[in-house]
Amino acid sequence: MEFCPKCGSVLVEKKKNLGCPRCTYTSKGKAKLVSSEKIEEKKENIEVVKKDMETFPIVSEKCKKCGHDKAYFWTSQTRAGDEAETKFFKCTKCEYTWREYR
Repeated sequence: MEFCPKCGSVLVEKKKNLGCPRCTYTSKGKAKLVSSEKIEEKKENIEVVKKDMETFPIVSEKCKKCGHDKAYFWTSQTRAGDEAETKFFKCTKCEYTWREYR
């Protein structure tokens, strides 16, 4: 692969020589495109470590199972789109999960 010395564009094969598609540069020599270049794919081994991390906000909500006063919460649309979301809670101590409909 050859590049234009004026603008840096990749030279393309014209009738008898190489020419730049952007500017007026043409090479005086015979066209010699190398088509046997081999590009090897480099594979990297990436280790994926699955961690069970909670990134939900913590609110003051009393657990219905152990009585602890802190819980994670998140919301999800579990019913029709014109109805309110369902609010889920998960105790930070015993990890009991419950939901609250609005």
